[in-house]
Amino acid sequence: MKPIRLISGVLTVGFWTLASRVLGLVRDTVILALIGPGPVMDAFVAAFRLPNMFRRFFAEGAFNAAFVPIFSKKYEGEENPLVFARDALNGLATVLLVITALALVFMPALVWATAGGFAQDARFDLTVGFGRVVFPYILFISLAALFSGALNATGHFAAAAAAPTLLNVLVISAMLAGYLLGDEVIWWLIWTIPLAGVAQLALVWVAAERSGVKVRPGRPRWTPDMKRLLRVAIPAALAGGVMQINLLVGQQVASQFGQAVSWLYAADRLYQLPLGVVGIAVGIVLLPDLSRRLKAQDNDGAQHAFSRAGEMALALTLPAAAALVIVPLPIVSVLFERGRTTHADAEAIALAVAIYGLGLPAFVLQKVLQPQFFARENTRTPFYYALWSMAVNAILAVGLVPVAGWLSPAIATTAAAWVMLVMLFVGGRRLGDTARFDARFRKRWPRILIASLIMTGVLWGTYLGLGSMLSMNYWRYIALILLVVTGMAAYALAGHVIGAFRLSDFRSALRRKRS
Repeated sequence: MKPIRLISGVLTVGFWTLASRVLGLVRDTVILALIGPGPVMDAFVAAFRLPNMFRRFFAEGAFNAAFVPIFSKKYEGEENPLVFARDALNGLATVLLVITALALVFMPALVWATAGGFAQDARFDLTVGFGRVVFPYILFISLAALFSGALNATGHFAAAAAAPTLLNVLVISAMLAGYLLGDEVIWWLIWTIPLAGVAQLALVWVAAERSGVKVRPGRPRWTPDMKRLLRVAIPAALAGGVMQINLLVGQQVASQFGQAVSWLYAADRLYQLPLGVVGIAVGIVLLPDLSRRLKAQDNDGAQHAFSRAGEMALALTLPAAAALVIVPLPIVSVLFERGRTTHADAEAIALAVAIYGLGLPAFVLQKVLQPQFFARENTRTPFYYALWSMAVNAILAVGLVPVAGWLSPAIATTAAAWVMLVMLFVGGRRLGDTARFDARFRKRWPRILIASLIMTGVLWGTYLGLGSMLSMNYWRYIALILLVVTGMAAYALAGHVIGAFRLSDFRSALRRKRS
């Protein structure tokens, strides 16, 4: 078998994802400072969510769940993977062109369906205008996802993981240029998004060519492999559709409250940082690895890879979740409180961050458990689980409004994530021993939890000790650094002493990566 180094792969993807997410926070900081929570930012969030919604539906959701396992198995078995990739590219491009054309024509209907609360004010027309500019982004970014999936399946992770940084670099540069030139920053932001999609596609296409994945566009063809791809992709698309409905329900509820869409967007971006660095990175590397090991009938290797992925996910996620729940306001204040974003805005965002933080372990572990199904080309079971998750989300998002107001979407999202995780865990055990965590994982996860609880206590004590320093204009930056350093040191020391993890595991992975 042609090996994929799980830990070094996760570190590679994690590094570039961290860079992308940090730049994403810088991007959102600039947006909040130069535009600020309000009608214009609400309209941007709703408009930008449209191509991202369809992207997750087609590219990162249904398509990748179907394409990556099949391509990985063909690559492992030397069964003409490039022919399959060519046909998949042509089919996906055709579907995306049709969807983009329809969306541009029916944009007002799309906005009404996804942010109905905007219909009563100026945000509606703004969102329609913004949406028609940014929607073509889906075409470029979805095709980029195909090349990224092929690169990941062949063990080349860096270019695919680095591509998202281009969006943030270009958007930040454009907004600063617009501000310095005295123009309307929002239009510089809006028009840069589709251009960034072109840049991302170009990067991964060139990287794929250099790695030997040479795919050329052409006429769509209906083949047995395309039939197989569609058979696997349809349940995944439905599952992706369910997850997107969860987002839309939340946005519909939030659109009834002034500035809530902007607040929840900022909170979502913050918890997406650890989710992307850990959960998405682990899922990206684990899916092709499991697919190829199952093809090679390497059951012991598949269980080992699955268990180490779960171990790493827990070790990195639990302390991050604790920080988001215990000290959200200092984090939000330092990142977002400036320009047109007030302290009251920061307090509202921090409250949502704490709620999302409670669900972070569930969000991340889903990315570890789902590849067990996808690697077996089983996308139906996750779809059924997603239906239950959708029901929980919809009932809570709407039902909690009288009690929790604009926070009800955040509460519903977190609760639905835990429901989905439990179902994936229980259902995964039916797949056999390769889908069950090994003895080392069962030994270490309670210790990881204890180390995280120790860190939580130290973090809370440090937070109380810093007191008013956290609210002082410039000292708050130093206070946040002290919180981060103290929390990390406490967790690393406690985890190493009680055997929750070994720092040598990460050092050896880094040495292999350099070699």
